This record gives sequence, C-alpha cells and structure tokens, in this order.
Amino acid sequence: MIRSSKPASPRFEFGENWRAFLGGVDEAGIDQAVVSLRQLLKLDSLSGQTFLDIGCGSGLFSLAAVRLGAEVVSIDYDRQCVACAAELKRRFAPRAGGNWQIQPGDVLDREAMATLGRLDVVYSWGVLHHTGNMWRAIEHAADRVAPGGRLAIAIYNDQGGGSRRWLTIKNIYHRLPMMLRPVWVTIVAGMYEMKFAAARLAGGRNPLPFADWRSKRNDRGMNVWRDWVDWVGGLPFEVASPESIILPRIERDFRLVNLSTVGSGWGCNQYVFVRNP
Repeated sequence: MIRSSKPASPRFEFGENWRAFLGGVDEAGIDQAVVSLRQLLKLDSLSGQTFLDIGCGSGLFSLAAVRLGAEVVSIDYDRQCVACAAELKRRFAPRAGGNWQIQPGDVLDREAMATLGRLDVVYSWGVLHHTGNMWRAIEHAADRVAPGGRLAIAIYNDQGGGSRRWLTIKNIYHRLPMMLRPVWVTIVAGMYEMKFAAARLAGGRNPLPFADWRSKRNDRGMNVWRDWVDWVGGLPFEVASPESIILPRIERDFRLVNLSTVGSGWGCNQYVFVRNP
C-alpha cells in the first residue's frame, strides 16, 4: 500500500501480507478478479484504455486489467508490494512487456503523480484510507482521471463508534509482539465469525461460514485469512461516509455511475465516477 512520509500512526506491513497471499494465486482467482473488475467498472473490455492502479498490492487487479486489454501502470509505496506485482507479472503475464509498468509511487506526492499524465481508468481499492491523509490521496487520484475516464475507489465506511472500536483493535495489534499478532487476529476474527454465524442462524441459514468465504473469494479473489490480517492490522486507518465522498466529486466535474455500500456495517463502500468531458 501507499502512505505519507510521516504517518500519524503505526504502519501495517501490507507488502508482507501480499507476499504471503501471492503463493495462493491461481488462474481461478485471476478469473474472478477479472469478473469483479468488469462488474465494478461496468465495462466489458478495457481494450485501448490506460489504467492506473494506485496501491497495487499483490498486483492481482492490475493483472485483471491487463487481461481485459488495458495498458497498465501499477504503483505502490511499499517496495514489497512492487516486488509482488512484478512476480505476478513474471508468472502470469510474461508477454505483457511495456503494456504493464510496475513502479514505486506515493499518491500523496502531487508532482510525482502528475508525471503519470491522465488515464482512462484510475483504480484504488481499499488503499487511500491507509495513506495517512485520505482526503489528499483522493484528490490526487481524481486529478489523474482523463475527461470521460473513470475513477474507481473503495473507502472504509464511517460507522461512528464502530469505527473507533476498530481503530482500538488495530492499535492493539501494533502494540503486540510479532509472535502474538496472529493470535490477536485469530481472537478478533473468531469473535466476529461467531457473531456472523449467529446472524446466519437467526436468518434461517446455515451458520457455517464457508459460503460467505467462497463469496469473498469469488468477489475479489481474496484469501479469507489474509483479508482478516489486513483488516485487523491495517494502519493508518481513516473512514468516510458515502455523502462525504460523493458530493465533493460531483462538485468537481464528476458523475457517479456505480455505488455499492455496506449500509451501517463495516468494510468498504465502492464508488465509480466518470469525469465529465
């Protein structure tokens, strides 16, 4: 992931998590990422389009964009993430060549971002709220969108008190010794999975989590355990309500073309905007 040079809080090693995730990437997961990206953007193909992946992580969705025909630039503040994306390219897109460029980059550096030019699709899923300055990061990402192009971002939902509790959980993770952090993730994940199971049972569904886990993998090709580690440890951490994201973009010459929210729950709200010509 990418961040400011002076984060206001401890920083989770996203690159370490993505490196562990990389070992489980396969063609089935890539296919699901392609489907997910197509559905999010409401585009069947990205042929002839330029695509900027801000905070590319493992590189999975950059690869999905390549598979959809885009010319892709992947950037990440974390050098391990850059290395992960390069390894994914080596394994699954060795012929992409210059059509997939992977490089270090900081979304908070306006001048460096400007060198990338304006692109047809600017994509940043679950990243900008980890930079230490989410609002500046969103502005810089939006600045890179060409007229008629798309801005696709996913930002943590503002739950009020719930979000403050999650911040406490994340801070505890970073105060623990390394060897105890997986234990803390297991405790937190187990507690919430039991709550989810009770809710499924109350709704007349099978309480076991496997269907929901498959749905998560089918949605974004994600590994459930790595997703929990990312969620429990992910700092810096900022949140936003849908209206606080949507209204400023509309005022700045964008229109909303896709929206998926988590309601009052936790997780990411997804937004896709088109910049007016």
